[in-house]
Amino acid sequence: QVQLVESGGGSVQAGGSLRLSCATSGYTYGNDRMAWFRQAPGKEREGVAGIESDGTIRYADYVKGRFAIPLDNAKNTLYLQMNNLKPEDTAMYYCARDHWAPSRFAFDVGTYRYWGQGTQVTVSS
Repeated sequence: QVQLVESGGGSVQAGGSLRLSCATSGYTYGNDRMAWFRQAPGKEREGVAGIESDGTIRYADYVKGRFAIPLDNAKNTLYLQMNNLKPEDTAMYYCARDHWAPSRFAFDVGTYRYWGQGTQVTVSS
């Protein structure tokens, strides 16, 4: 069974930075894809950044140039480096993992079976 555990959330002022971590345990495949999603109160869960099976990295338009998604294969840990945070980035952040799928599903919530418990990020103005 694959388990994902996020950490690193917290409260920060606008313009600040945070780094989230997502540690994977259990049986995984070399061609897995991983992604970060977020969900604000009253809104649907949306994709933030993802790494596809072939290493292609994708970012949602609203975080391009501010967020990065480094992967440490040795530690089986995915990170989300968030810079120049804005109040609208406030949300619960989740990491997700699953096997290969076409790139058009990179931010499709329904195509990921394994999810972490989430970590809260709050950005004040």
